[in-house]
Amino acid sequence: MNNFLKKDFKWTIIACFAGYVVQAVINNFAPLLFITFHTSYQISLDKIAVLVTINFGVQLLVDLAATRLVDKIGYRISMVLAHLMAAVGLVSMAFLPEILPSAYSGLVIAIVLYAIGGGLLEVLVSPIVEACPTKRKEATMSLLHSFYCWGHVFVVLASTLFFVTVGISHWKILACIWGLIPLANLFLFTQVPINTLVEEKDGLSIRDLFRNKIFWVLMLLMVCAGASEQGMSQWASAFAEAGLGVSKTVGDLAGPCAFAVCMGCARLFYAKYSEKIPLQKFMVFSGCLCIMTYFVASLVGNPVINLVGCALCGFSVGILWPGSFSIAAKLCRKGGTAMFALLALGGDLGCAGGPALVGMVAERLGGDLKRGILAAVVFPILLLVGLALVKILPQKTATID
Repeated sequence: MNNFLKKDFKWTIIACFAGYVVQAVINNFAPLLFITFHTSYQISLDKIAVLVTINFGVQLLVDLAATRLVDKIGYRISMVLAHLMAAVGLVSMAFLPEILPSAYSGLVIAIVLYAIGGGLLEVLVSPIVEACPTKRKEATMSLLHSFYCWGHVFVVLASTLFFVTVGISHWKILACIWGLIPLANLFLFTQVPINTLVEEKDGLSIRDLFRNKIFWVLMLLMVCAGASEQGMSQWASAFAEAGLGVSKTVGDLAGPCAFAVCMGCARLFYAKYSEKIPLQKFMVFSGCLCIMTYFVASLVGNPVINLVGCALCGFSVGILWPGSFSIAAKLCRKGGTAMFALLALGGDLGCAGGPALVGMVAERLGGDLKRGILAAVVFPILLLVGLALVKILPQKTATID
């Protein structure tokens, strides 16, 4: 069995698919417990909000550190470390709040641990798949990123089912169960074959990347892709609860769950039809659809139609993140790990900045969430500008060898 794993790159791709499921667990399990943390440990809501910032903040720092670290220690060791940190962090969440004098400190430590794993996964999974000897790379990349969506849906549905049947008071058992997924995938990454995009000595330096105009256009695409996605996704549950007056459970299913399903469907759709649909044309279509869904969600007076706009936004942003990675891999063939790490950094900045803009604008306008959502339409507009720049830049400037 081990010899079979070591020779077949299909298992490498499967392990990477599972890696994005791990990433989904890391980013989406704890938020389901925020109210439980608030009531069980008497942690104020403003401190709980900081936990989200800590998670993505640590991932940003890991993205930055990975530009130099990963090539030094290698992809395999880095992926094993990523899964180990994810598993330890998830299991620690169940125990550290009870062991340490401060429950909040225990949660912070657990989140920092699994955020380190999440940051490494964000940097490593895409280049490992890109380096596999597959023919339809754009399709594979789109299918890869769909597994984050299905992982998100699975986390919400499985956790909700557990809370309803077993009881939310037993959430610590579920945290340990989720920790088994990265442990199992860790074993796979000790066995499967792993290629690198370029050797460390052949890869472009950060300075070389910064000097090229197309790199900054690629960064613009990633920032806008992340902001367009999370600007709507992070507020979808609140949208459902406030607009339809439903419970949090129903709100989670009708809001972020529907968003994630539509996003996953978009990635599956492009994975199937990538040979017939040019990537950049599909991204332009998706960007235009994204603008329309932001308008529908924020300007239409019917809450049900607003929610439909939120869900369709998931479909519109589905290709933006993996598509930007695929464009970068084509235009910057020697970008290597440094490029993917910096692009992941840009994407995470967008993931943090999009929801922040929505919240700040909504707060300034008296809590008007629709106006906040409307402000975030600037991101898909800027993404279309970036796609236009990719097309009009001279080929000699656009391609980094």
